[in-house]
This record gives sequence, C-alpha cells and structure tokens, in this order.
Amino acid sequence: MLSNPFSPLSIIYQDNDLVAINKPHGLLVHRSSIAADTDIFAVQLLRDQLGQKVNPVHRLDRKTAGVLLFALNDEVNSLMQQQFQSGQVKKIYHAIVRGFTPDSGEIDYALKREDGAVQDAFTSYKTLQRTEVPFSIGKHSTSRYSLVELTPTTGRMHQLRKHMAHIFHPILGDRPHGCNKQNKYFKENLNMTSMMLHAVSVEFVHPTSGCNLSISAPYHSDFQQLLQIVGFE
Repeated sequence: MLSNPFSPLSIIYQDNDLVAINKPHGLLVHRSSIAADTDIFAVQLLRDQLGQKVNPVHRLDRKTAGVLLFALNDEVNSLMQQQFQSGQVKKIYHAIVRGFTPDSGEIDYALKREDGAVQDAFTSYKTLQRTEVPFSIGKHSTSRYSLVELTPTTGRMHQLRKHMAHIFHPILGDRPHGCNKQNKYFKENLNMTSMMLHAVSVEFVHPTSGCNLSISAPYHSDFQQLLQIVGFE
C-alpha cells in the first residue's frame, strides 16, 4: 500500500458527538467530480483513522487548511449543518495577501454561482501585520504583503478568495483568483505552491451540551515558513 502524505490526520478536538481536524493544504474533504486526480479524501481518512462513520458538517476548499469539523452521528450532523447554514457559527481565517491592506474593512460583494445564480456575500477583515521585502516582481524592486484576519458571515464557494481578489489584495498561492506574477515567483524562487489561507477557528454552541465551544487550529508548516520568509513576526 502506498504511503499517504496526509495520514495520520491531526485531531484537534473530539468528544462523543464531534471531531475536528487540522486539515492540511491540498486535501479534498470528499470525492468531487471536479477533482478526478486523487482518491484521497479527508472523510475516508478520518473514518479509517477512527474506525467509525464521520460526516463533514461544513466545507473547506482543497487548497485551504485549518479547522474542519465532523459529526459522529446523523442527529448532530443535521443540527450542526443548520447552525452553519443559518450563520450561527463564527468562522475566522488568516491569509497572507499581496499589498498593504487597510487597517480594517468590509467586503459586501455578491458572487455568481456556476449555474449563474447571484448570491449575497459578506466578509469583514482586519490587518494583523504588514511587511515589505526585497522581492523584485514585475516593475517593482520590493514587494508588500499583509497578514489579515477574515471573518465571513456567508459561506459562498471561494468567497474569501474572490473577495480578496475583488479588493486587489489576492491571497498568495491562489489559482485562478490570485496574482500570476506573485504565484510564479514564489513557486520558482521559493518552491512555495500552497495557498496561504488558513481556517484558524470556529465558534458555536455545542448541539448536545448547549455550551459555547471554540476550536482552533495552528498554522501548518508551509504557512509558518512563508510567514518567516516574508518577515512577519
């Protein structure tokens, strides 16, 4: 049997009803018709690791890392999906983006689905750090980057990626919404291909105990490495 680069998964929370992993960059949550190049999925890996059925109660892009939550029974799965769909779950992401972002802001920009339907989409953000490094990309002798905290109140497909591109601060490593020049530079000069978007935490009311629960996931090594390379503290 071939070795699996994603196994074992890092479990960051577990009780009788829920389990959360720190999903690595590049791992699909479940089988998808748009990703026929792999047969490795978080759902199957976690099921095999725990020896029981698991249900993902929300989604993360293949390229996005961080907190991914699963239910261990159908009742909790239904209750948690209701919380996510009704906006009761607070989700916080960190991203490394091109340019100096404003201290804070809101992005109220509707997004079009693949079937053409237009959906409201809202993201608030705040800048955590800024840095300027001597990377000569394009016509500039230096490059500027920001570490931002993103809080979406809707959950549209590729929402954060599209919203940051919309305000001209694309997420590093994002394809196709990002900056081709930046992505090419980081791939060719630093061997960095991961998208710099990390789901830091989810906060919600536990569907069984009724207690407030916050689950956090530390950065993966590729995110930490780029923070150091561009000089973030």
